Amino acid sequence: MLLKIDHVTTYSYDRPVRGVVQSHRLTPSRFEGQTTVEWSVSVTGGAQGGGFRDGAGDWVEGWTVKGPLAEIEVRVAGLVSTTDCAGVLRGHRELTPPDCYMRESHATWLDAALIKLAKAAEGAADALSAAHALSLAVSDAVAYRPGATHAKTTAAEALAQGEGVCQDHAHVLCAIARAAGLPARYVSGYLFATSDGVPHEAAHAWAELHLPGLGWVGFDAANRCCPDDRYIRLGSGLDAQEAAPIRGTARSAARESLAVQVAVQSVQQ
Repeated sequence: MLLKIDHVTTYSYDRPVRGVVQSHRLTPSRFEGQTTVEWSVSVTGGAQGGGFRDGAGDWVEGWTVKGPLAEIEVRVAGLVSTTDCAGVLRGHRELTPPDCYMRESHATWLDAALIKLAKAAEGAADALSAAHALSLAVSDAVAYRPGATHAKTTAAEALAQGEGVCQDHAHVLCAIARAAGLPARYVSGYLFATSDGVPHEAAHAWAELHLPGLGWVGFDAANRCCPDDRYIRLGSGLDAQEAAPIRGTARSAARESLAVQVAVQSVQQ
């Protein structure tokens, strides 16, 4: 599938700031499941800094914007050719050992309820079956409800609430997979449409679990499936904060507001 991305993130400040520094994970991953045809990232008034590929194989790039300024627009546009690899991350070059993703973070800290949910993997015939069981357990335990949670909601809080968004599904799955002995990481990216064909109008997130003999395999508990050719993978981390497509800081005490617009289209259509 050939997917076209238009992604605009606008940062607004209630008073002018002296400058902004950002770190981007906005470049599609390189692996057998996707090939970048065209891609560009621009920042209003920004100066592009250095870039590097980190240990997880993700491309990280720095940007700076000099002030005074009251608004910044980060625009991403491009074409990506995707192939269904049944969620398996084949051909992705990285150096970080999988065991590094057994660590907890604040967002994936385990409580008694998460440990109990991890028991869904008990009795599975193999690691792949266990991973599917865990993903389905998250889908059943956390209903998809836009606006039910916020950016800093933890896995434990989302599970206790029983509802959330894709970020919460990914956090809960990462937490219980680690509790079950499977390395797990949070993945950020885009989704063209849900399994029932409904267009997806926001950036997306899912989890990858490391399985013997297969390596990293993606599981999207929010949509009860593994990533296929509808997905574009950007980057990964222990949780949403580490894998965030844009991280940054402003040189001011101004209050920041954020607006995001994402359009994913199939060029064949």
